[in-house]
Amino acid sequence: MSPRVTESQLDPSIAARLKRDADGLVCAVVQSRAGEVLMVGWMDDEALHRTLTTGRGTYWSRSRQEYWVKGDTSGHVQHVHEVRLDCDGDALLVVVDQEGPACHTGTRTCFDTHVLLAGS
Repeated sequence: MSPRVTESQLDPSIAARLKRDADGLVCAVVQSRAGEVLMVGWMDDEALHRTLTTGRGTYWSRSRQEYWVKGDTSGHVQHVHEVRLDCDGDALLVVVDQEGPACHTGTRTCFDTHVLLAGS
């Protein structure tokens, strides 16, 4: 298990702009370079720092309480092309080149099975 880092090397000017939840996390929406929404993950300062410095999608697993690099176990690697912070500082957009499925269920995206409302 990878313990949570309490003092990250994230650039202080970036860290100052983040609005974290009560657990110190920011929502990260992951999108392909073609614009397809692939998944949602959670990042603390260290996960964001690792993502920015390695170019690999790195997240904090709320269920396992550890860092995970997308693809280290599955082989479905995310090569990060761009990271954007929204206007409120409480969400990130991570634009990636995704190798293989993004969803842990084996589908390309986590948003393709439960359609609650389709175009009218």
